[in-house]
Amino acid sequence: MSLTTALNNAQAIFNNTGTQSSVVSNNIANASNSNYSRRQAMLTTDMAGAQVVKIDRSSEPALQKAYLSSSSSDSAQQLLLNAYGNLQSATLGGNDNEISPATYLSAFQTAMQTFSGSPSSTTAAQSAINAAQSLATSLNNATSAVQDARTDADKQISSDVSTLNSLLKQFQTANDAVKSATTTAGPTSSALADALDQRDSVLNQISQIVGVTTVTRGNNDMALYTSSGTTLFETIPRTVTFQPTNSYTASTVGNSVYIDGVALTPGQGANTTAQGSLQAALQVRDDVAPTYQKQLDEIARGLVTTFAETNSTNSTKAPGLFTWTGGTVPSSATVVTGLAGSITVNPAVVTSQGGNPNLLRDGGINGANYVVNTNGDSGYSTQLDAYITAMNTKMDFDASAGSDTKASLMDYASSSIGWLEGQRSTATTAAENTSAALSRSSGAYSNATGVNLDEELTLMMDIEQSYKAGTKILNAVNEMLQSVLDIAS
Repeated sequence: MSLTTALNNAQAIFNNTGTQSSVVSNNIANASNSNYSRRQAMLTTDMAGAQVVKIDRSSEPALQKAYLSSSSSDSAQQLLLNAYGNLQSATLGGNDNEISPATYLSAFQTAMQTFSGSPSSTTAAQSAINAAQSLATSLNNATSAVQDARTDADKQISSDVSTLNSLLKQFQTANDAVKSATTTAGPTSSALADALDQRDSVLNQISQIVGVTTVTRGNNDMALYTSSGTTLFETIPRTVTFQPTNSYTASTVGNSVYIDGVALTPGQGANTTAQGSLQAALQVRDDVAPTYQKQLDEIARGLVTTFAETNSTNSTKAPGLFTWTGGTVPSSATVVTGLAGSITVNPAVVTSQGGNPNLLRDGGINGANYVVNTNGDSGYSTQLDAYITAMNTKMDFDASAGSDTKASLMDYASSSIGWLEGQRSTATTAAENTSAALSRSSGAYSNATGVNLDEELTLMMDIEQSYKAGTKILNAVNEMLQSVLDIAS
């Protein structure tokens, strides 16, 4: 080997180790950065010696696809679980369901039984009316809580849409940078790898809002589509539109979210089919909360129907103890939207409003034609007993409410609790599964593309040995040249 060749080899070693150490140092510095993919300096050997020909970035498209899908599923499931939890605490209370309509209904039934046992007792009559008022209030409060949940979901949708539009613009900038670096950056430049990291970072955030699939085309250009195939980004971002609603009542219909003019569908089921928080929020607003509201409305309808008075002259019915803004006795097995929000105790039996609690015992809340205790007997309990029996007699309920279609009023109220708790339990199990799946896919993707400190430190030691070898060659050449100079002198 000539001295010139030796010097060239030493120079190549120094050049290569310099580039390698820079790459490894950058890897180590980003070991905790989840949006960073490992780089590796690729060497090749030819007649001129070894040289770095490319800075390669770790990439695993299949694992990335699995990670994005898991991220979307978990984001949706966690939002849905949180919504069920909020509904449960706001409408049922703690483990004893102390603020649930079913609990107040049970207390009302007990008060009615006490009143039936002592029909002449003014105190018992007043207690029954008080229990009825507490029951109506619980239905009013539960309706407010359900509609608040819909309002919160609508705000979440609005926030998600705004964030998604912003992220799509960021994705365009990142995608343009990737295409530019693909064309202009040299193979040993880190510009392309840095641009790809930035684009993947934005993509990860998009996947939490909406399910996304990717298609990579020439020049590293990437197009984005929703899980259902709607275009999110293709050269330019597609517009995501939504008109928020400031407040909700039971009859309010929320506006749709449109992606490139196509309406986004809500998720379905407690183990939701939603991909991303946007579909899950739509599910809470348009499916979960309205279904629960229907159950509350059916309980309220059952109360109005059960305690309705019958006109003795023409057998027509009118709301008795319980009334509502509609002022009629609703049809059987047909939910009346929002009834639970307006149900109230008839003022005719409320003492503070000039009413007489004994009208519950005697009838006549709607006038003389509705009186059943025509003799004015203070010990009369027939009507009270009939009410109590009716509360425990099966009646028809609307199937669209998602609960029993034929049950007693008491059982239906209890089954509504069971429905909500069952949905929450299913959502909890599903959330644990999606969280575990996300952890697995994230770990697999990170292991394949992320930085392993042990490997990087080992590689740094190898680079150090290469550098030492280069210095030894250089020292040897220097000694040889010095010997030649000494001989020449």
